[in-house]
Amino acid sequence: MEQTTETAPHPVREPAAPEAAKRAAPEMDMQPAASAQPVAEMDAPADDGRSPEIGIAQLEGRIIEALSTVYDPEIPVNIYELGLIYDLHITADRRVRVEMTLTSPACPVAGSLPGEVEAKIRDVEGVADVALELVWDPPWTPDRMTEAAKLELGFM
Repeated sequence: MEQTTETAPHPVREPAAPEAAKRAAPEMDMQPAASAQPVAEMDAPADDGRSPEIGIAQLEGRIIEALSTVYDPEIPVNIYELGLIYDLHITADRRVRVEMTLTSPACPVAGSLPGEVEAKIRDVEGVADVALELVWDPPWTPDRMTEAAKLELGFM
């Protein structure tokens, strides 16, 4: 009796799609899409003719600079260094989505600080729109602070 050995067929891989076909169109609403590509991968040039990576990165830098001027009146460190900004997402059409928290739900400025943050972002040149969401999960802890903030507040 002759023995034969069967080998498993090699998996067939489909050819990779061109990069442009893999990229998703920017979302029109401010809700993040699970399949959306990061803004830096989009092809459309920025309004000023520079690549979108440079334009979006510069806009993000200006937004962070603006956020660094916002302080909780009880803490001598800005909200960005405190780690209160959980997510900052900028679409190719310059719409900004921000998730932020406060140090505590009982924060005395809970009614005014999110509005101040939104206004600061709206004032940044190049921002088309802002959607700010105040979140409580995960809860803020001092671990979210930058090293500089920890040093300033005596946590180090």
